Amino acid sequence: MTPINQGLLKGSLHAIILKLLSDSEWMYGYEITQKVKELTSGGLRITEGALYPALYKLEAEGILTTRTQVVDGRARKYYAIAPDQQGNAAERLSQIEQFLYHLQGILTPNALIKLPTS
Repeated sequence: MTPINQGLLKGSLHAIILKLLSDSEWMYGYEITQKVKELTSGGLRITEGALYPALYKLEAEGILTTRTQVVDGRARKYYAIAPDQQGNAAERLSQIEQFLYHLQGILTPNALIKLPTS
């Protein structure tokens, strides 16, 4: 399998983070990297060097909230979508889904399926 271009992955990180956090209430960074690896059968691998700046940016924008918990004597930072940002996160994911639908229409026009409406 050809490795995924890191520029494509970097441009998709916010969507990946928001989708994972919308499906599971709280996650920490390493857990996010492992979940992506699991869901893609190793096809996508997110480095911590790419992940944490995206998490910090979403946190600075107020979309994510955090809590710290001590695990095995070490502080672990957990991330979740802020309660007042659930709608915003859903809208961002919807926009990305629409973009991917249209991109798929360009890449393989005969394979289009109807885009779900929300």
